[in-house]
Amino acid sequence: MLIGFIGIFIFSLTLPVTKIAVQTFNPYFIAFARAALAGFLAALYLFSIKAKIPSAHEIRQYLIVALGVVFIFPLFINLAMTEGDASHAGVILGIMPLATVVAGVILFKERPSTGFWLSALIGCLLVVTYAFINSQGGLRYTDLLLLGACIANGISYAVGGNLSRSVNAKEVISWALVIALPINLLFGVLTFETIYLQANAIAWTSFLYLSIFSMFIGFFFWYGGMAIGGISRVSQVQLLQPFCTLLASAILVHEPITLINIIFATLVIATVMIGRKMLVKRGPAVK
Repeated sequence: MLIGFIGIFIFSLTLPVTKIAVQTFNPYFIAFARAALAGFLAALYLFSIKAKIPSAHEIRQYLIVALGVVFIFPLFINLAMTEGDASHAGVILGIMPLATVVAGVILFKERPSTGFWLSALIGCLLVVTYAFINSQGGLRYTDLLLLGACIANGISYAVGGNLSRSVNAKEVISWALVIALPINLLFGVLTFETIYLQANAIAWTSFLYLSIFSMFIGFFFWYGGMAIGGISRVSQVQLLQPFCTLLASAILVHEPITLINIIFATLVIATVMIGRKMLVKRGPAVK
């Protein structure tokens, strides 16, 4: 749980940092270029450890991971951050634990208990209720982008977590990034504008954080945690991510923390504490 939380804490800064980055860079450039840089780092890592070439079946799973965490999720949140608030988006992303659990159950035969399902559903209901309250009773266009990002990420998280039971967690995200590198490099170059060379240090620091930490190092901890503790159980740590994001948004982009933020944070943390005590039957790692 602790290892998984370190990954989630790294990811929790992604939205406010993206909010900073999209003020300077095109959201498409950020999505492709950050993954391209992370892909180069991943290639260096795989070369340094003399990683074994994955099998055809593993490559298919890596492609699913790449589709969600390398392409869909970054692009959708970048587009959402051009219009929406990082704090609001952070709460919407709170439904990712449910998407991850459902993917784990369907794809990898994990069997959460009824109590676990109830705690997960209550936690997700809390964050969705918050989102509706914060949106004055409706979903915005940016919310739909974020919901799509949640579904894609949930599936990719589950597949990556399963792979991490038989492959080193660091190799999972590394191979996904390397496989996606040609596409990201091509579109990173095509979306680059020379005016970016004049961007200030804050903009480039934000870009580097998204590339090195959000796109690469964070997964070392996240997939490693799921490999040890199981997809269903460790995925509940994600329920803390919206509230870590709220704090980061207040510090980095000066979005206020309100009383309702604190109330919902307390309730969601309670569901995580209950959920981690519930029985989850793990199936064997799917080869």
